[in-house]
Amino acid sequence: MNYQIMRTLVFVLALIASAATAAAQQRPLDTQDPETIGAGRVLLEGGISAAKDVTYPLSGLKGNLWQLPVFGVNVGLSSIADLQITGGPFNYFSITSRQPAPLASVMTSTGDSTQSVEDITIGAKIRLAPETGRSPSIGFRFTTRLPNASRKSGIGQDTTDFGASLLLAKTVQSVRVVGNLGWISMSQPLDATRQNDVLAYGLSFARAVTNRTEIVGEVNGRSSVANGVAPPGTESRGRLKLGGRFTQGPVRLDAAVFFGLNAVDPTIGFTTGVTYVFNAFRIP
Repeated sequence: MNYQIMRTLVFVLALIASAATAAAQQRPLDTQDPETIGAGRVLLEGGISAAKDVTYPLSGLKGNLWQLPVFGVNVGLSSIADLQITGGPFNYFSITSRQPAPLASVMTSTGDSTQSVEDITIGAKIRLAPETGRSPSIGFRFTTRLPNASRKSGIGQDTTDFGASLLLAKTVQSVRVVGNLGWISMSQPLDATRQNDVLAYGLSFARAVTNRTEIVGEVNGRSSVANGVAPPGTESRGRLKLGGRFTQGPVRLDAAVFFGLNAVDPTIGFTTGVTYVFNAFRIP
């Protein structure tokens, strides 16, 4: 982690400590709030993102990644449970360098760019306990990432991962702090019979500036706990993100910048998007 990222992290933590709540929201954050959207409601979100200097150790590619766009759908199955689906139709990767790598020979792209779809992730979130004056809200979330992006593109892995996390959140005056801790069982792309269990983590805040505007930030990622070097494709990845949200009725706009925490992560990037929530059906 370089000096600029450390300074930004200190700034984010200072905001958490000194600010004094924002309602449970999601984009542009990846850290999951245990609060659900409500029975019969549907949340639609979409956005674009750009990341500079991303590395894919399996294919040996390094370059700049555009996601145009990434979609998400949350469906309120009950007052305490949501079904969640995310994915995207088009990832464009501008290649700046190629290095020898285990799967470099299977790539079909020989030019200065490649493209693929975004892997679809399907999961569910359950709120186990509501927030009280003294205790945080508690939830549980599990997800499965499907192998939609082909390894022939150089930016896909053709593997399926399963993850589960404990979710905690507490509102203190005008700040909502959310924490996630769990694991992801990641299939090893070079040996389908084995997996690497990595630690999944997230810590975020959302500070209400006005009744429509929030400042948000997080540290979110995964960390390999395997002895020695992590198998390619299961290495540690993480991001530090800082941004804002503006809400007008059922519509929310967001934007954020982010910095990578590991050598394979982007040096810098940004994301922007929109979220719409509406009542879709009645629970019998």
